[in-house]
Formats: sequence, structure tokens, C-alpha cells
Amino acid sequence: MSLTTEAADEILAACAARARAVDKATGIAVVDVNGFVLCARRSANTRPNTLEPASAKAYTAAVMGCPTQLLESWADSKPVLFMQLSQLGKYPIMATDGGVPVKRDGEVVGGLGFSGATGAEDQRICEEVLAALGYELDFVPPKPSLDAARAKFEQHA
Repeated sequence: MSLTTEAADEILAACAARARAVDKATGIAVVDVNGFVLCARRSANTRPNTLEPASAKAYTAAVMGCPTQLLESWADSKPVLFMQLSQLGKYPIMATDGGVPVKRDGEVVGGLGFSGATGAEDQRICEEVLAALGYELDFVPPKPSLDAARAKFEQHA
């Protein structure tokens, strides 16, 4: 099962409203379960490179099946592995705040990435929007295994 375009548009609109409420220039991306962008938006007054990190965060959240912030300790403990992982997909793997899988009925159906505010604000906005729309936010960090990561990417390639 994957996220529909209509659901992605709803998530993006809710994130854009939250971005306006905190008065931040942002990039927002929503991807399907395979990491393909369904919709994305960059606010008019943002830096040119704000949308790319949002897309990479959404991609990471979808294909890794966990929030991007849960990958930070893995990236710190296994930097070479993480660098190799980043070269396997269409976007780099982001181990930072602001990417959350879109999960419904226990299944990851897509990913949401938000960029342009502080990391904590990026993360909070993603979580608040998804919770308000009825998506699940319970995740377990992945184990740092290159074979498991490659298998996950091959599954979504």
C-alpha cells in the first residue's frame, strides 16, 4: 500500500499552514512508500537549496521506515556504513531532524520531509501534522547492518 496523491496534498497543505504560522521559509516534500516525490513545495522567500533536504528527509523516512532523527546515532557510530548507504538511493540518507514516515495501520505508506526551520522545529511540525491527520508515530530505529540496508533499498528500487 502507498500514499495517495490526495493524502500527500493534504499533508503538504497542513505543513505549509504550520510553516506560515511559525513564519519560516521552508521546503516540504511528501513521497510514496518507494521514495518517489508525490508533491513538494518551497516557500517563495526561501533559500534555493531548501527543497532538496526536505526531499532527502522524506525519502529517507520512507525507505528506512523510521524518523530521520532516529538514524543519528547509527550515522555517528558507523560513518563509513552510512556514507555507503547514502550512495545507494536516489537521494542521500539524512540522519537529522525533519523526516518522518507516513504510517497507517502499522504500515509505512510514504514519507514527509520538512526543512528550513531549526531541526527541532522541522521535526515537531512533521510530527504534529501527521498526528493531527491521524497517522501513527510509533517507530523503532533500524539496526546498523549494511546487508539489511541494501535489502531495504533493493525492495524500494
